[in-house]
Amino acid sequence: MESSNKYNHFRTQVQPALTSKLSEFRLLGYDSVSEEDIWNFLTKKKWKKVKEEIRIYEVIQDILAVKVSDYMNFTTMESYKTAEFSLQDEYEWKELLK
Repeated sequence: MESSNKYNHFRTQVQPALTSKLSEFRLLGYDSVSEEDIWNFLTKKKWKKVKEEIRIYEVIQDILAVKVSDYMNFTTMESYKTAEFSLQDEYEWKELLK
């Protein structure tokens, strides 16, 4: 959470870049993505290691460089981490192995 706190003070200043990136996602058909989702991706993945003296142009560059494929891979991995698999019986195992 420390990394998100480090970059949160840029949030209002980089709002136009987030809006632009969100428009790009929507143009490509990813309507369910929000600005908050993109920001969470950046704080959890791109800015995982806190850079002490990051400048606003670097934050904007990181936002504009987000690829849809990177975001979708991250989202998929996050869903796997939170998913609960309950393979208690033999039928569920067979269905999984089909």
